[in-house]
Amino acid sequence: MKVLLTGGTGFVGCHAAAAIAAAGHGVRLLVRRPEQVAVSLGPQEVAVSDVVVGDVLDEAVVADAVAGCDAVVHAAAVYSLDPRRAAEVRRTNLRATELVLGRAVASGLDPVVHVSTTVALTRYAGSGPDLPLGDIDLPYAQSKIASELVARRLQEAGAPVVTVYPGAVYGPGDPYRGDQGERLRWILTGRFPLWPRGGLHVTDVRDVAAVLAGVLEPGLGPRRFVVPGHHMDGDQLYAAFATATGRRFPHVLVPGRLMGPQARALDALQRRLPARWHLPADREGVEIVLRDTRVDDTAARAELGVTPIPLVGTIGDTIDWLVESGRVAPRYGR
Repeated sequence: MKVLLTGGTGFVGCHAAAAIAAAGHGVRLLVRRPEQVAVSLGPQEVAVSDVVVGDVLDEAVVADAVAGCDAVVHAAAVYSLDPRRAAEVRRTNLRATELVLGRAVASGLDPVVHVSTTVALTRYAGSGPDLPLGDIDLPYAQSKIASELVARRLQEAGAPVVTVYPGAVYGPGDPYRGDQGERLRWILTGRFPLWPRGGLHVTDVRDVAAVLAGVLEPGLGPRRFVVPGHHMDGDQLYAAFATATGRRFPHVLVPGRLMGPQARALDALQRRLPARWHLPADREGVEIVLRDTRVDDTAARAELGVTPIPLVGTIGDTIDWLVESGRVAPRYGR
């Protein structure tokens, strides 16, 4: 199949491009900056020459990108919990989903894959087999919940929309300084000793890519898959660092009644910092962990045959990549 991939130069996108190409499909990218294609995909040892240049918020550009394709993987989104980017996150994520999924369905593509997130399912009441929507009333979560509603309306109408829900995405090979990679970098260098009491679903970026490639089969109708991963709390995260490096990582788990006010104060501080500075701790991230939502990923394990990479393997590979890419000094490596 010819597969249109939006967001292909991002963290999930570049790994997805490699997995989709390895599965034997042709890949077309929709990107704003064509010079970034080689930078992002080069380390994944994949080259894509079919590139449409333009904004995913431009309806005409999206129509040109969809034309001639058999399927689409919509991974383009602004992932940021930084309160300074709230308006951008809300505006971009919903509108891009409306345009890409709407055009793809109208053009008869099958499947139409929507990359969502378990944040859209994160709620105090817990999850279930029907994957109920979350309850976090903050910008990124709300943008992904709104996008999820677009996908679900199309699914209810019978469109072949396949929703894929990664958890917090860890792993090597992020072409940007993404929030998750920065947070792991701060932990590795001993500058992030606090973690909220609670947990969240975490996934390796390579498992996300495997699921995205695995669902590219037409004729199966609407489906939903949580990417296989691990429900992780702070103790497990710091233990993975300790196991991977052989070093101790002292830390404190902070109860929600204390972490909530601290997170709100951090958000207020973030707004006063220069745009180039971002502390890898945001109120929205804290709210995700405090809800401690567990999601069921058995469908992807059973139907797609994806078994998650062990957490210590993900952390170890990320540490190696942080050192090799020069993002941390060699003394922090394994």
